[in-house]
Amino acid sequence: MSDQQLPKWAVRIWAERERRGWTKHEMARQLMRAADLSYGNVVNLARQIYDWEKGKHFPRDWARAYATAFDTTVEKLFGVPDPTQRAVDLAGTVEDSATSDDWYDMERRRLLELLVLSLGTGALASSGEPIRQLLDLTLLSEDRSTEDWELSCIDHLHALRTRPAIQVRDGLLIDLLALQRQLKKADTKDQPDLNRSAAALSLIMANALTRIGNHAAAIHWWRTAKTAADASGDLNVRLLIRCREAGCALYGQRDIPTVLTLVDKARDLAPGPSSFWYADLAGTRAKALTLLGRHDEAKRELNTFVGYSGHDGPATVIPTLWCPDQAHFAESWVYSTIGDEARADEARSHVLAYNGDYQYTANVRLHEAICTVVNGGIDQGARQATAILDALPTAHHSAMITETGKILLRMVPLDQQHRPAVQDLRTALAATTPHAAPLL
Repeated sequence: MSDQQLPKWAVRIWAERERRGWTKHEMARQLMRAADLSYGNVVNLARQIYDWEKGKHFPRDWARAYATAFDTTVEKLFGVPDPTQRAVDLAGTVEDSATSDDWYDMERRRLLELLVLSLGTGALASSGEPIRQLLDLTLLSEDRSTEDWELSCIDHLHALRTRPAIQVRDGLLIDLLALQRQLKKADTKDQPDLNRSAAALSLIMANALTRIGNHAAAIHWWRTAKTAADASGDLNVRLLIRCREAGCALYGQRDIPTVLTLVDKARDLAPGPSSFWYADLAGTRAKALTLLGRHDEAKRELNTFVGYSGHDGPATVIPTLWCPDQAHFAESWVYSTIGDEARADEARSHVLAYNGDYQYTANVRLHEAICTVVNGGIDQGARQATAILDALPTAHHSAMITETGKILLRMVPLDQQHRPAVQDLRTALAATTPHAAPLL
């Protein structure tokens, strides 16, 4: 094909790349960054870029990444409506009769492409589990019942509490794709229940991404979870998502004033101060306030949470989500940060007795170290925290654990930050902080 016969979009993407002085390999890196991929086979993607610039294939599955990389829109760059929403042929024309199955096939192809791009990095592990799941999705694509989706949510939540967050994230993708396909063609009467499930799965995804430390992606998933919850019309689900979003935001995802704003906005939806979700939000508000040093306010909010005796209960789309140790965990957080050793110890003993999420176990032990530092035992508290972090299995590394360690670090006075025990803690935090990994 001569230059004169090249599609206009092919000339544009070549010209935009050349104008920036990017090689094809650098273009590949820019596309992966725009698609929120931290690793991938640059060589393979560079070969595809060569074909796209020659007009051999239309980069439908990478059109948005191209637009992001070039700081423009899909429409301006390619001269067609967003091709991720419609079927596009190799010449770049748009077919208006695209169906939900077209969308499903496109998403399946894109997922497969991302998996193939990762083959050169060892990201798929020896089990080939992501490919098995993709095949399972292809063979078993019938609709699921509400009960089946609820069971899927329970399974993913169990995985979140017991397995590496990256495994949880990758396992969620197939179910999210299947649910999206079912939502596309669902009758109006079925959509509320499916949206409830979409909100729940998105919540688990956002939590997993928070643990991985991919906060930007987590915030996007919180937004998706809220949209799905609102579409369900279920007030309990809407409040659940907003409560969990604010709670996760405390772990370095957002600044504390923003967390308080999230809590206030969620409270506006609650039935009133005598409702369970209002009390649950008080627990998050207590944690945030004590980080600001507003301890008296924090204790009042904590009492609202711990002392709640209403009968509406934590009705959620995931029956196993609420655990009895959550109120004690909030007590441990607040009293440790205040330096109330007796109350913090009592709360911690309740959490450890429950033996739930590995993350809760590590964090309440870090709370004990925080309390030690607050009460003047800088070296002792730093050594406690370092020992806890060093003992973590690699599979249990979590940004929500290391952020708790950073809270302790911020409580060490500036003129004491040079102490050897504090420096050892810094080293332990660096070694156990997970690096955000790409979404397969």
